[in-house]
Amino acid sequence: MSLRIPFFKAHRKTRAPIYLLGLCGCLVALGACGGGASSGSPVVSTTPIVNPSQNTPPLPGAGIPANWKLVWADEFDQAGLPNATKWMFDTERNKAGWYNNERQYYSKDRLENAQVKNGVLTITARKEQLSNEPDYGGQAYTSARLLTRGKVSWTYGYFEIRAKLPCGLGTWPAIWTLGSKGVWPDDGEIDIMEHVGKNKGKILGSAYTAFYNWPSGTGNTKETVVSDACDSFHTYQLFWDQEQIAIGVDNKYYFQFVNPKTGDYKKWPFDQPQYLILNLAIGGDLGGAVDESIFPSQFEIDYVRVYQK
Repeated sequence: MSLRIPFFKAHRKTRAPIYLLGLCGCLVALGACGGGASSGSPVVSTTPIVNPSQNTPPLPGAGIPANWKLVWADEFDQAGLPNATKWMFDTERNKAGWYNNERQYYSKDRLENAQVKNGVLTITARKEQLSNEPDYGGQAYTSARLLTRGKVSWTYGYFEIRAKLPCGLGTWPAIWTLGSKGVWPDDGEIDIMEHVGKNKGKILGSAYTAFYNWPSGTGNTKETVVSDACDSFHTYQLFWDQEQIAIGVDNKYYFQFVNPKTGDYKKWPFDQPQYLILNLAIGGDLGGAVDESIFPSQFEIDYVRVYQK
């Protein structure tokens, strides 16, 4: 990348390069919720990315792996703002504008955009302008973006997040991770769940590296359908160990990315820590046109749980 240095990263998928230095470690290139059981069943189509000479490991079994222990969780049982010992707000790009032409302003410590109530964290996008804020960047919408506090991160684990998604046209909720070194795509990104309102019920799972990424035309994304994703809570899951990354919904895996075991960090950076992100973006390259009648729009998270061996 010559003078672009390895601070190349994107926040929330950079479809084309942007190069800017920022808090999340970016030189960017212009060019990433209680309820009952649900009725939607994912449509599974797994095609692992793997070195042809490498044996493909079997997908993990359903549910929490045997003998793995809970190491971090938020059950959202503390009403008010998200628990400050577990979460921090990301507002870094408000003034300059968020990646991928997203149109939201991410607020901080504002109940209107992030509130825990009745055991559920609700991230709410609203049509409003916070023009009195010093970092206001002209956005017509507000929302929230949460990172695990201090970028608390894990190397390997089973992640389970139970959530109900917004489906209004222009919404773009996500549950995902980034490499804690802060260099994208070199240090990896895992999308446990992405959804855009224009494609109701289509859930995306992805893994990105310096070799597999959208700017290079080698993006690694697969999809499944959960028809009632916006009407019922579902569990979104990531299994990640030395052998593979597997992403699923309701204990059914539809995405598999296999470690080629070549020692090539550009293809497998996933032996290093990743931290977790929850956010609701509006519009942008993937979110598309926005229906002004959908607001307020809510992304509800019932719990977040992380298990390790």
